[in-house]
Amino acid sequence: MKTVCWSVDKIEDNKINYPQLEEAARFLQNNEVVAFPTETVYGLGANAQSDEAVSKIFAAKGRPADNPLIVHISDVNQLRELSTVIPEKSEQLMNAFWPGPLTLIFQKKAGAVSELVTAGLDTIAVRMPDHPVALALISAADLPIAAPSANRSGKPSPTTANHVRTDLDGSIAGIVDGGPTGVGLESTVVDCTGKTPVILRPGGVSKEEIEAVIGKVEIDPALMRLEEKPKSPGMKYKHYAPSAPLFLADGDQKWIQDLVNEKRNEGFKVGVLTSTESYPQYDADIVLDCGSRFDLTTVAHNLFHTLRSFDEEQVDIIFSEVFPEEGVGAAIMNRLDKAAGHKWLRQNI
Repeated sequence: MKTVCWSVDKIEDNKINYPQLEEAARFLQNNEVVAFPTETVYGLGANAQSDEAVSKIFAAKGRPADNPLIVHISDVNQLRELSTVIPEKSEQLMNAFWPGPLTLIFQKKAGAVSELVTAGLDTIAVRMPDHPVALALISAADLPIAAPSANRSGKPSPTTANHVRTDLDGSIAGIVDGGPTGVGLESTVVDCTGKTPVILRPGGVSKEEIEAVIGKVEIDPALMRLEEKPKSPGMKYKHYAPSAPLFLADGDQKWIQDLVNEKRNEGFKVGVLTSTESYPQYDADIVLDCGSRFDLTTVAHNLFHTLRSFDEEQVDIIFSEVFPEEGVGAAIMNRLDKAAGHKWLRQNI
């Protein structure tokens, strides 16, 4: 399959009239799969109402069929076609964070989307992306668009169109290139269908920001129980992993450097994922600065690109510093933990 690429300047207005987006929208209407930028990562979009279209997402990604997909909309009115029950706290979160990096779980309206989208669940995950290209494309297609991240399943999520090409060129119909994404981590997923709202996946909106709007929320313990059937994307299976084994090194810089030295002495090409503040302190084959500890949004923005860069450098093993879990740090560490396959090394003090 030849993958078409459309380039769109995300700064321009009135994108719905761009011929590139109109063509990409026709692909979606014809049940083809098209990657497109959002403010979080690039999504792999298809008509959420079509079994044929959604099955192409799973085929392209190599994604397990019991992992549900997020449905993207461009207008709140589209939500009424997907769910008939909109809880008050969901309304409050929509008013505060839509469009934006927040996915909400609703009771699913019967027949609203393909059963493949919801993996047989009676709930549906929905968000409105805060990216002009994404909104214009969804609006032009006039469809709810199912869209997981546009990468091979298990690999780091894509934050540029080139990342998408690396993983999926020849496997999907098209890519809308709208430049690099902003947040860099996927959306936070919140379930407000029960008595107490529950965060199913940490992401671009922090627990603290959510609680400032609706009060106390819980963290779903199923985040750590891999045998549970997932209600949210990203709750199951190894995700975000570079090709080389990644270890989370919870200790001081001297201890981490000792780990690096040991593996280099054994003949391995060693990479270190670190912060701006610690970057000058390390001696390794590849040392990559992922962002500042004093502004974790920079780490979130750079994380997936940094993980992919280790593949480009063909390292044999990677040691990553750990980051504070306050605010967006919770999402950063969630992604790093999954990328490492839960492999931690802790300094004995």
